[in-house]
Amino acid sequence: MDNFIWPHKDLLDVDDLTPDQLLHLLNTAEQFQEVNSRAVKKVPTLRGKGVVLFFAENSTRTKTSFDIAGKRLSADTFSLAKSGSSLNKGESLKDTALTLEAMSPDIIVIRHSSSGAAAFLAERLDCSIINAGDGWHAHPTQALLDSYTLRRFWRDQGQEMRGKTLLIVGDVAHSRVARSNIKLLNIMGVKVRLFAPRTLLPRGVDTWPVEVFDNLEKAVSGVDAVMCLRLQLERQAAGLLPNISEYASRFCINKRLMSLAAPGAPLLHPGPMNRGVEVASDMADSANSLVLDQVNAGVAVRMAILFLFGTRRDTIQPA
Repeated sequence: MDNFIWPHKDLLDVDDLTPDQLLHLLNTAEQFQEVNSRAVKKVPTLRGKGVVLFFAENSTRTKTSFDIAGKRLSADTFSLAKSGSSLNKGESLKDTALTLEAMSPDIIVIRHSSSGAAAFLAERLDCSIINAGDGWHAHPTQALLDSYTLRRFWRDQGQEMRGKTLLIVGDVAHSRVARSNIKLLNIMGVKVRLFAPRTLLPRGVDTWPVEVFDNLEKAVSGVDAVMCLRLQLERQAAGLLPNISEYASRFCINKRLMSLAAPGAPLLHPGPMNRGVEVASDMADSANSLVLDQVNAGVAVRMAILFLFGTRRDTIQPA
């Protein structure tokens, strides 16, 4: 591991990485998880490096965890939101990005409502680009922290990820989280099931490496984990759902439904979670819920990402 050379300039989606690179990233996150358990949660690894957090879409968990991750690595982090940038004055994404690069950052972490925005910057800028979510396209760092969380959970049970089955439930059509997770879970050897209202299944889903169910009880039956997705009402066209109450009555994951899964199967949700709509409160607060574990994992995984991409030309070690 000490001699591992990180070859990538950018992280646009999880399928940019080989299985060995994915495992190296997750193992590096394990090292930083240990740093996060110390009394002093800081290492000098990225001292002198600059990280720009360019979030043109609202974010709480992702932006905050990248900010904490950068600071714990001793990087200088700078936040820019659409409301505080010249994008609101009509400046193009390209010109905003060129302006940022003129300030010589080492990494730009971008979240944007347009699919392909991260790739657009990666093709034009010399600094590393980390995709923190672009439109409906991809959210690689969320998928990485989800796999990290599941890997730790099953390892603590003396089990391997490979061969497990996970069900993704909810608004798949508008979910970049689902798309990146499906890719990564397949790479990690996890079988993926999907269940969603017909109007919230994406076009072409029959070509995806998943098994699609039309009955929720059958979909949950025997699975090793369940991942719920947020209803992305801000992205949906009118008429895709009759109303929120009906969705909750038919598709909300509760303890009764989870009892059909394998014993001890965990529940995940990328957040923010609509209690009583996507997940019942009794399930969200249960011992099976890994929602807060996902938040905790987000800092360690994003520390690993900033470290690997921020030091790809250096020869230093994590801590």
